[in-house]
Amino acid sequence: MKTDPSSDKELSDRLDRLENTLDAAEKRRQDEERAKAPAGDRGLGQAFRLSTEFIAGIIAGAGAGWLFDRFTGLSPWGLIVFLMLGFGAGLLNVLRAAGMISGRRIGDKKP
Repeated sequence: MKTDPSSDKELSDRLDRLENTLDAAEKRRQDEERAKAPAGDRGLGQAFRLSTEFIAGIIAGAGAGWLFDRFTGLSPWGLIVFLMLGFGAGLLNVLRAAGMISGRRIGDKKP
């Protein structure tokens, strides 16, 4: 059985278009995967930075409270107060680092 040459040409053209479409879709998929990979790394780095900011504030407050108690003899109160201040400072640093609040002070002019 003999096939029509124009029909073979049409099939060949359709096959070429399909291959081009599939290649373009695969390229888009690979580009999207490449774009997502660094974002995950940046997110992990951001998480470490935020947790470090928070823990550093608490440790600094606890250390300052312990030193305050050692020199004044007001045993638990300095540690309690400075630990709370350290917690607040750590939380404020996390919010600033995350961009949820600006680092400007009251009365500063807007740029």
